[in-house]
Amino acid sequence: MQTFHLPDVGEGLTEAEIVSWHVAPGDAVAVDDVIAEIETAKSLVELPSPFAGTVGELLVAEGDTVNVGSPIITVVPADAATAAGGDAHEPTGPGQHAETEGGGSVLVGYGTGGEAKTRRRNKPEKPVASSVGVIAKPPIRKLARDLGVDLSEVRPSGPSNEVTRDDVMGHAQQASVFRNISTPEWPAEREQEIPVPPKASPQVAPDARIEEVPVKGVRKATAAAMVGSAHTAPHVSVWTDVDASRTMEYVKRLKSSPDFADIKVSPLLIVARAVLWAARRTPMINSAWVDGDDGAKIHVRNYVNLGIAAATPRGLLVPNIKDAQDLSMRELAKALERLTLTAREGKTTPADQQGGTITITNIGVFGMDAGTPIINPGESAIVAMGAIRQKPWVVDGEVRPRWVTTVSGSFDHRVVDGDAMSRFLADVAAILEEPALLLD
Repeated sequence: MQTFHLPDVGEGLTEAEIVSWHVAPGDAVAVDDVIAEIETAKSLVELPSPFAGTVGELLVAEGDTVNVGSPIITVVPADAATAAGGDAHEPTGPGQHAETEGGGSVLVGYGTGGEAKTRRRNKPEKPVASSVGVIAKPPIRKLARDLGVDLSEVRPSGPSNEVTRDDVMGHAQQASVFRNISTPEWPAEREQEIPVPPKASPQVAPDARIEEVPVKGVRKATAAAMVGSAHTAPHVSVWTDVDASRTMEYVKRLKSSPDFADIKVSPLLIVARAVLWAARRTPMINSAWVDGDDGAKIHVRNYVNLGIAAATPRGLLVPNIKDAQDLSMRELAKALERLTLTAREGKTTPADQQGGTITITNIGVFGMDAGTPIINPGESAIVAMGAIRQKPWVVDGEVRPRWVTTVSGSFDHRVVDGDAMSRFLADVAAILEEPALLLD
């Protein structure tokens, strides 16, 4: 009997959640067959088998979070299965390493070129709810899976176009998947006692006053990072109102340009270019505080890996565009589009989220005007772009309707002084007021 222990999938993480098993006891597996899908704090990863043989036992249930190095599955070796009179298949691929139970087996078999014949029992497929481009919390996604509801067909009603519990339940009722499902009125009693089963599910009865959501995966990593940042870097925030009317005109011209016909263009593109331009003029904004054995240092980066905070079905992610300072306007627009689509599809990789130097968070898409965002760890500043709305604005002594937005930002006061951040934010505002400055 061989035991496969959860490996470090190359991200330096300590735990992962078993999202789904792709095999069951009695199934035949070959080296590199995908046996499970796991979710780390950074990405979804398909886990290949390092062994060939027959699945013995699944040691961890779907939805459980386990530490790296914990046993998760046992496999009866192919030769043992043959000796017992069962069907067998030989391991494939060079460099296979299979340690027996109690050993610390490692993730092996990546990139093998061989093939193996396998025979698997036919298993009924679980209903899978499509999630591409859909914003929903983990308990809601699980509810959709349990009810067999395709999230892509549900009309969202929550904030930021988010699918809510009522949306899923209502869709299930309309589709006649379940009968007599509806959102009840508030109970007359102020408190109700609801029995908790031995293994509580993230979602609870519709009339519960409290819904418990386990903190794990992306949410757990984000919480740790934000708390660490808030308690390590002294945060200071500033903001300014901007007449972005010419930015809106410029975006309209780009949308009608043949050079941008195949690319989605939004004001975020101009904000990104403005941040790159302003960071070049105030390099300390793009720096990082580094504690070392020989004392603290400030690393001034002469490049920009531009982070874009993205609300995804898995939670808040901050992928970044590498060496964004070298990109043309069209290349930057294409990179932003790729980043957004990848995040919405849940395919952002750990590498995409590492090495950021400064971040933009577009809170305007949620209807917010301004905020005091927390700095991404390893960086010294973050810029928040507010909603662009028509407001009265004084132009040459007259009040006129203009497209107005608020640009805000937070900075690490160990690295950046108030005058430097003010100059930086004023430069960003200047570009939004007059995009023609980008031509300099």
